Amino acid sequence: MPDYNFFDNVYDVVRQIPKGRVTSYGAIAAYLGSKQSSRIVGYAMMASGTANPPVPAQRVVNKQGLLTGKFHFGGDTMEQMLQNESVEVIDNQVQNFKEIFWDPAIELAL
Repeated sequence: MPDYNFFDNVYDVVRQIPKGRVTSYGAIAAYLGSKQSSRIVGYAMMASGTANPPVPAQRVVNKQGLLTGKFHFGGDTMEQMLQNESVEVIDNQVQNFKEIFWDPAIELAL
């Protein structure tokens, strides 16, 4: 049974990612003190479609910047959503990943 409290914590972090920036499942897991739980962060993203307020799940990618969750959006929806936020995506990979990476451990410590 999923830990919905953990899911809510994930959603709180993801809602703070600014437009035009992305983070990784692992960075969120590490920030929440559960470094080995990046897969659970992925499960939270899969379940986020009905979350209120909405969760910008398109801003969460894998540690290489790949859109590994894209099939949950259907078609090229995830890529389109990111491109609408000025995130360049080529072949399912975020370009300039290091430059636009948003690390919650740094950003939320400010």
